[in-house]
Amino acid sequence: MKSPGCRIAGMGAYLPDRVVSNDDLAKFLDTTDEWIVARTGIRERRFAAQGEGTAAMGAEAARNALVDAGWSVGDVEFIVFATLSPDHFFPGSGCYMQAMLGIPGIGVLDIRNQCTGFLYGMAVANAFIATQQYTRVLVVGSETHSHCLEDPSAPRDVAVLFGDAAGAVALEACDEEAFLSSVLHADGSGADALKLELFDFSRRPYISSKDLEAGRQFPVMDGRRVFLRAVDEMVEACKETLQKAGKTLEDVDLLIPHQANLRINETVRKRLKLPAEKVFNNIDVRGNTTAASIPLAMVEAREAGRLNRGDLLLLLAFGSGFTWGGALVRY
Repeated sequence: MKSPGCRIAGMGAYLPDRVVSNDDLAKFLDTTDEWIVARTGIRERRFAAQGEGTAAMGAEAARNALVDAGWSVGDVEFIVFATLSPDHFFPGSGCYMQAMLGIPGIGVLDIRNQCTGFLYGMAVANAFIATQQYTRVLVVGSETHSHCLEDPSAPRDVAVLFGDAAGAVALEACDEEAFLSSVLHADGSGADALKLELFDFSRRPYISSKDLEAGRQFPVMDGRRVFLRAVDEMVEACKETLQKAGKTLEDVDLLIPHQANLRINETVRKRLKLPAEKVFNNIDVRGNTTAASIPLAMVEAREAGRLNRGDLLLLLAFGSGFTWGGALVRY
C-alpha cells in the first residue's frame, strides 16, 4: 500500500509588539546602525515583553496555524516543538505549550537543533505521517533570545543578530506527493563555534559566580567560521535536496533560507545563480529568530504575495551544532 503524502494544511506566526531598532541597541551596546546593517543586513527586530516566553509565543503561532488549516485543537495528534531558548532548562517548552492549547494526552517532542530545528521537525512529522503513526501533526518553532541578550555585557557580535518570534505549520496526510524531499546533516566537530557555555553538567558546580563574572551566560561565536561553513553547506544541501526529488532549481518557485545573516543568504543566492525575486528574506526587520525564522518567513512570504498554493518551495538552514539541511515541499 502506498504511504500517504504530507501537505501543509495551514501556517501561522506570532511577533511580539515591541520593535527594537539598531539605534535602540546602540543605547546600551558599543555599536551603530551602520555597523550592524553592513555586517548583517538587520535594521530592527522584535523583543518579547517581560513574562512573555517561548511556549506562550509558540501557542499563539500554533493557534494561528490551526485557524489557517481549519482545524480545531482537538484535531492535533502530535506536536513537534523546536527551540534553543526554552522557558526552563527542563521540561521542554512543548509540554507547556500543549497545556496552554488545552490538549493534554497527545505526544510532544522537543528538539534542540537550533537554526535547523524547524527543518528537523518537519522531517520528523513527515515520517510520522508517512508511516501512518499520525495524520495531523503540529510543528512549531519559537524563540525568546532577548531575555538573555538585552544586556550591556552581552557580546555585540551575537547580541545584534537575534530577535524573538514564533512560527508554526499544521501538517496533514494527503493523497498527493507534497513533501518531495528532505536532507538533514550535522558535524559535531563545529559545536564550539557557536554555543552557550553555561550549564556544564560535566563539572560541579555547573553554575558558579565566576561563570557569571566571565560572561558564560552569553553565547559565543566564531563568526567567520560559521559564515563560511553556512554558505558551503546550504549550497550543497540545495543541490542534494533537489537531486533527491528529481528536480532542478528551474522548478523551484521560491527559496526561503534560514534568516541568520543577509550576507550569507546573498552569497548563497549568487552561488546558486538565482535571481533575487526567487529568494525571500525578512531578516532586515526580524533578525535571526532561529527555529522560528523559516515558518515566520513562510507566513510573511505568503502575505507579500510571494508564496501561493501549488508553488514549489525550497527551504534551507544552517546553524549551531553544526546542523544543516533542506526540504522541498509543494505548498
